[in-house]
Amino acid sequence: MKKLKLFALTAVALMGVSGVANAETTLLASDDFVGISFWLVSMALLASTAFFFIERASVPAGWRVSITVAGLVTGIAFIHYMYMRDVWVMTGESPTVYRYIDWLITVPLLMLEFYFVLAAVNKANSGIFWRLMIGTLVMLIGGYLGEAGYINTTLGFVIGMAGWFYILYEVFSGEAGKNAAKSGNKALVTAFGAMRMIVTVGWAIYPLGYVFGYMTGGMDANSLNVIYNAADFLNKIAFGLIIWAAAMSQPGRANIVRNNNISTNYRIFIVPSCYYCSTSSYYWHNRMNIPNLICTLCNQFKSTFS
Repeated sequence: MKKLKLFALTAVALMGVSGVANAETTLLASDDFVGISFWLVSMALLASTAFFFIERASVPAGWRVSITVAGLVTGIAFIHYMYMRDVWVMTGESPTVYRYIDWLITVPLLMLEFYFVLAAVNKANSGIFWRLMIGTLVMLIGGYLGEAGYINTTLGFVIGMAGWFYILYEVFSGEAGKNAAKSGNKALVTAFGAMRMIVTVGWAIYPLGYVFGYMTGGMDANSLNVIYNAADFLNKIAFGLIIWAAAMSQPGRANIVRNNNISTNYRIFIVPSCYYCSTSSYYWHNRMNIPNLICTLCNQFKSTFS
């Protein structure tokens, strides 16, 4: 029931914001494949946002910040995609400003996911946080200034690439990469590696789009926006799902337990250790005809029904 309420609140909030954004919506044309791609990615982002916030309570406490950030990324992107779709449908022009506003918020959050997953296993420090943040801002600001025409497009490309390479160095050979390799946590190492591949391969789409769309003029606005939309789908949604999968494989997540003497209408969610005394020993006790899991050491109730 709690998850259902959270899903409903998330959906209502996001759809309410998108309703304001689309007060003067123009209908999509059946042959407007770019506009359709905006819609498809928008709905996928909405579904992902609901999923991440619902699943937040199912992962260990140390991983909940990462799952929350994943939901924030997809939620923010969903709202911006509704605006971007309108710009495209009504004007036929690339929504460069809205896209970079979205990236300026969501990309730093994605980069900080490297820090948050390391923090979940106590392998992070503030230096990693700031290096990832600075590299991301350099990459984004350089790219935007070049695409918007504030500086030479080649110079903007060089600045953006410098920021990207700095990020790659940090997550592969820098302190973040070394800490992940030494963590001894198999799920973290696997997730960290997959996240690095997305930042390497998935993010390569953006500079390629910049080169062919703005530097050489070899790509039209239609193709460029479809490619950017596909890249956002991969780099935002898949990124979060990788973190969620790693979190779900960790010890300490909520487990569903059933007892033969309990009605199947009850679901008991049990954490592996007592909040009060950290013991993992429990016994079953019926109080007022309701089964409860009791800590054997401090006698505190341990079960929650939903």
